[in-house]
Amino acid sequence: MQPQDLLVLAGILLALYYTTARGFSPPTPRVQLSFRELKASNTAHFLNFLLNTTDYRILLKDEDHDRMYVGSKDYILSLDLQDINREPLIIHWPAKQQRIEECVLAGKDSNGECGNFIRLIQPWNRTHLYVCGTGAYNPVCTYINRGRKAQDYVFYLDPDRVESGKGKCAYDPKLDSVSALINEELYSGVYIDFMGTDAAIFRAMGKKAAMRTDQYNSRWLNDPAFVHVQLIPDSAERNDDKLYFFFREKSTDAPHSPTIHSRIGRVCLNDDGGHCCLVNKWSTFLKARLICSVPSADGIETHFDELQDVFIQQTQDSKNPVIYAVFSASGSVFKGSAVCVYSMADIRMVFNGPFAHKEGPNYQWIPYTGKIPYPRPGTCPGGTFTPSMKSTKDYPDEVINFMRTHPVMYNPVYPMHRQPLLVRTNVNYKFTTIAVDQVDAADGRYEVLFLGTDQGTVQKVIVLPKDDLETEELILEEVEVFKVPAPIKSMKISSKRQQLYVSSTSGVTHLALHRCDVYGEACADCCLARDPYCAWDGKTCSRYSASSKRYAEGRSRRQDVRHGNPIRQCRGYNSNANKNGMDAAQYGVEGSSAFLECQPRSPQAAVKWILQKDNSDRKKELRSEGRFLKTDQGLLIRSLQLSDTGVYHCTATENNFKHTVMRVRLQVLSSEAVTAALLHPDVPSAMASNPAGPPGAYDELVQLLSQPEMGLINQYCQGYWRPSGSALSEAKDLQDQKRARNRRNHPPTEELQT
Repeated sequence: MQPQDLLVLAGILLALYYTTARGFSPPTPRVQLSFRELKASNTAHFLNFLLNTTDYRILLKDEDHDRMYVGSKDYILSLDLQDINREPLIIHWPAKQQRIEECVLAGKDSNGECGNFIRLIQPWNRTHLYVCGTGAYNPVCTYINRGRKAQDYVFYLDPDRVESGKGKCAYDPKLDSVSALINEELYSGVYIDFMGTDAAIFRAMGKKAAMRTDQYNSRWLNDPAFVHVQLIPDSAERNDDKLYFFFREKSTDAPHSPTIHSRIGRVCLNDDGGHCCLVNKWSTFLKARLICSVPSADGIETHFDELQDVFIQQTQDSKNPVIYAVFSASGSVFKGSAVCVYSMADIRMVFNGPFAHKEGPNYQWIPYTGKIPYPRPGTCPGGTFTPSMKSTKDYPDEVINFMRTHPVMYNPVYPMHRQPLLVRTNVNYKFTTIAVDQVDAADGRYEVLFLGTDQGTVQKVIVLPKDDLETEELILEEVEVFKVPAPIKSMKISSKRQQLYVSSTSGVTHLALHRCDVYGEACADCCLARDPYCAWDGKTCSRYSASSKRYAEGRSRRQDVRHGNPIRQCRGYNSNANKNGMDAAQYGVEGSSAFLECQPRSPQAAVKWILQKDNSDRKKELRSEGRFLKTDQGLLIRSLQLSDTGVYHCTATENNFKHTVMRVRLQVLSSEAVTAALLHPDVPSAMASNPAGPPGAYDELVQLLSQPEMGLINQYCQGYWRPSGSALSEAKDLQDQKRARNRRNHPPTEELQT
């Protein structure tokens, strides 16, 4: 067996192991809403004004102005955060026709590439935004006046301040870029040439000199895809501030294979470059590998290497936010997605650790063991450890030279607990975006994850702690947010307005963070949902607010996210649960089939069917065997027998809470009696020799037959039931006799001709 075959086999075995033994098969969403159902819930708004454009991306959420700024092809939108369809402000900013023609002559597609795709919207000051677009492969930037406050209702572009966007925005709209405007200085991760071969972390504008990464140096950047950028302070000293870039790139260790590594890189904001070496180049740039993998007992790790999105969850300490990252694995053997969570303490530890060292392209990476020059490479000038050095130009040449050849850290950054927070494998989607909300519930604070997929859906997920560092993942809901499914490009969350804003190539949607009423009308359903946004208020499942733990009647709201225990939380309400649909009556015919429908609110509930015969207290559990088949929708009984008559109890058990969802009283009727009743509805004696059931059953049968659209006649005509052979022969003879009598009593008459 060849080595590559062994790798394929190992990948298959690992995939099976992680999806079975380690329990990584995804749980079923408690609630699933189609686009139509989401629309009917009145908890979402969909962009409904039509523009001849595509590729919508939410680029800036401005809570102070109550606006959200969206870029698309040739258009910039200013939308109301409360209702995206209310008084939208629109700027049409296409590329010049001459530029479009030049773009087409260069071999680019006039519709998919030769437009002005808006890729950058940053706040410039209180009244203006800085905006850049691809400009039909000629990036351009300008300023937009948005007014001083939301009530100004101002939104227009300044045509006299258009400038080049090179180093700020990509030429190719298919290449993602990231940017941060800090103190009127624009920091970007971007491809800065027409061919899309020169990637750089770039600084432009402002008073400082333009800076970039070392050009065409694969140790610095090797065909990167930029994902996110964030300013994270290191200390109270402003000179220590660093800008962190998240990206994925091709590995330099595997030149003949498309191995991808996810990275976190950083630069000092006050980096001025070197004096003789690295002039106008970053002299503090360092990068480390982000690991998101599933470890096994034998030490082999399955990696999710392709970073897709990053969300920075701020904490009370601005120096130590929590970093959520979405990864995918899209190889030919193992496919899936994962979410990993990182701490800044672990990230700083890696950047303070050993540098990776490599003598030549064929050598293995090893930790650098030589003398580290002072100040330590990557340290910011004028900061905590270098108060006497005001600029990187003051750094010794040996520091600058070391930085140029050693930009990579040897140790990777592992996630908290050294494993993913959640994993998806063997599913038909992958995660593309993430947003996280902190929710205060009755029993603590919870992180709720909103995960966008390439199928145009959003999953709402919480991960709850269990004993021995084990966790429990719950998918609270999965919703389709677009009429035409498309990969979700960006998401922004507003805890203040309790809204989630989602964009794709086809449009923008914003939806409420919670739909408590869809969980059910009973306290048990609300409690078992374990949604930190929702609680039972005594009458309905409604929005929980930590500031108002008691509602108007003065009784405490019922909520238990950690355990979901309705026995304790819903005392006094459980007896009223699930009364709708109880004690339904249903008829069946001997020899035919019957389907007893029962669908509990929760897909996580374990369903059992219990049969109780008439005039008996004994109950028997029915299993999927013989004539009985349990399905997700109910119980199918094949070839009914008269002995199947009785009361069928459908019970659901979840979190040790058991309740009856449905009770169905099934009456099985004799096939011969039904045939006789069909042919002789006016002759009760037809039942005498072959009764259909207990006393009174004939009267019920005749009443049922008098409504053929609802009764057995309908089933008979549709082929659901056919009489047995003897009954069918008897029915045929009776029908022939009836037709003969009709012909004798009513002979045919000649038609009058005019």
